[in-house]
Amino acid sequence: MFPSEIIVIPAIFIGLPWIVLHYVTKWKTAATLTVDDEALLEDLYQLSRRLEDRLDTVERLVRADNPEFGLTDTVRIDTKPLREFEQSRQKVRIER
Repeated sequence: MFPSEIIVIPAIFIGLPWIVLHYVTKWKTAATLTVDDEALLEDLYQLSRRLEDRLDTVERLVRADNPEFGLTDTVRIDTKPLREFEQSRQKVRIER
């Protein structure tokens, strides 16, 4: 048996499967949200809803004082991603 065979054979049958299984395990654990991540997302979602309500209130108050407010070129925020997130949240709640 040559010295190179002593290194190559264990590397193929032990080293490569170990590397593959190690990274498969890492990918599986990294791909999921933890309970803390879900709680953080829920808190951020609630905060965004409250901020959106406050912004609507401020705009309504300013519009009451100045009817011209909002008639000019204003930037509107697209809330479609927020609505999609809310729908997916409700689906998850139903499944649980």
